[in-house]
Amino acid sequence: MSVDEISLTLPPDEAFHRVAHLVLGGLAVRFDMTFEDMEDLELALDTLLERHGDATEVTVRVRVDAGEVRTAVGPFPDDRVGAELEDGSSDELGLRRILEAVCDRIEVAERDGGQWIELTKSVHVVESRDGA
Repeated sequence: MSVDEISLTLPPDEAFHRVAHLVLGGLAVRFDMTFEDMEDLELALDTLLERHGDATEVTVRVRVDAGEVRTAVGPFPDDRVGAELEDGSSDELGLRRILEAVCDRIEVAERDGGQWIELTKSVHVVESRDGA
């Protein structure tokens, strides 16, 4: 299977978040992902984009490789999101609980002057029949 990666930098305006959904939907169709997997990925992405705010542009990187979708969102200009992930209590419906429900792995990485949230989700993907 080939590795596909898309990097999308969105302006600091919530209206552009829909563009990220279009890209994610396109990948889901290309690799024949289940509707449930696509919904999980969209929920995770929405949850992170909501917390980014409109202060600065945000980059979304999506990589499909060997039955996994890896998504990185950032940079978050402060450590608020990383702190929310670390402080997440299993009793509250916070960021950690939502992401753990829809993703297999959640990591926080420091780079590019801020925090990046990296998500991994195992999915069943089918290579495109036309090789595109």
